[in-house]
Amino acid sequence: MNWPFQRRALLVNGALGVLLAGGAGIAYLTLGDGGDGASAATRVSQVARGTVVSSVSASGSVESAKSRSLSFGASGTVAKIYVKAGQKVTAGDVLAKLDQTEALESVEAARANLAVASEGDTTSEKGYASYIQAKNSYNSALRSYQGTVLKAPFSGTVTTINGTVGGSSSGSGSSSSGSGSSGSSGSSGSSGSSAGGAGGSSSGSSSGTSSSSGFMELVDTKHLQIEGQFTEADTTKLKTGQTASVTFDALTGTTATGKVTAVGLSPTTTDNVVKFPATITLTKIPSGVRLGQTATVEITVARAEDVLYVPSAAVRTAGGQSTVTVVRNGKQETVQVEVGVKGDQGTEIKSGLNEGDQIAVTSTTSGTTGNTGQRNGFPGGGAPGGTGRGGLGGGGGRP
Repeated sequence: MNWPFQRRALLVNGALGVLLAGGAGIAYLTLGDGGDGASAATRVSQVARGTVVSSVSASGSVESAKSRSLSFGASGTVAKIYVKAGQKVTAGDVLAKLDQTEALESVEAARANLAVASEGDTTSEKGYASYIQAKNSYNSALRSYQGTVLKAPFSGTVTTINGTVGGSSSGSGSSSSGSGSSGSSGSSGSSGSSAGGAGGSSSGSSSGTSSSSGFMELVDTKHLQIEGQFTEADTTKLKTGQTASVTFDALTGTTATGKVTAVGLSPTTTDNVVKFPATITLTKIPSGVRLGQTATVEITVARAEDVLYVPSAAVRTAGGQSTVTVVRNGKQETVQVEVGVKGDQGTEIKSGLNEGDQIAVTSTTSGTTGNTGQRNGFPGGGAPGGTGRGGLGGGGGRP
């Protein structure tokens, strides 16, 4: 009579047991996952021989190594403009002129006064003082006349014209810059045109209150550079003369080479991040590169060729000592090693390991993405290879 009831009770208890066991299993997996979706995965790699490269990178914009904001040396009305924005000029070319009528009259008057003073008694103090005063007045009038002509101080490209014929210009000389930016000088003209390209030009309009402070802006488009902002840790690795590879955001597949020509000493701080400027001068300018374009520079700071290396994830450093886990006869053994060049992907091994030794590489697995391996690490279990930022060259192929 009681068999059906006992049988039902047994079935219910069995189901509860399965559910409890499943829950315990789920709890175990969750705890083993660290609670944050990350776990450790170990693979086996090999000690290989090849080239280890370490590099740092930063972004910046294309600038001219030499630029100048040009203004007349005198005030007056613009009488003639001989060039257009985007036009290439050579040193000494006349770019524009002011109306010279008043300046010529001042020169003639000053010359006549000087002639009279020079014929007078210059042996007395009063006579000599009059002569000096007349001579200075003549020289000042002559400089004003010469200031009505605007000439190119060096060969380059006119990128901006901030004035028009018939407009007024207040002469303030010119200012130069070695970083592609215009310096401060006098205001000029009411409208003009600009060209921002190193190889081409574009026209537009601007006013005397624009960011271009001179009557014209002249840049040397044959010598271009990029100023990148590097973290303080990366800056300690930079030296003048190091080679750099440059890519351009707007020019897919276009690359250029350059060299570090200056490392700045004055840092800037943004969001509590300290960065130092470094100037990379292009050794060859590819077609299509224009001033102002965004570029990324990658600078090789260390290189070791024909050396033993392991994936950087396999090296652990503590207390100034580096160790690697070696797999021998199925057992893991910690071995102290001497390291050399440290790249993001590969690290040079100077001593402690032999080529072909098997090593254990522990990397982080993200539970949310399902991806395995460490950033810039090597997939699979073979020896690393290939080249790249902080990477490797030569040696075995990447598995």
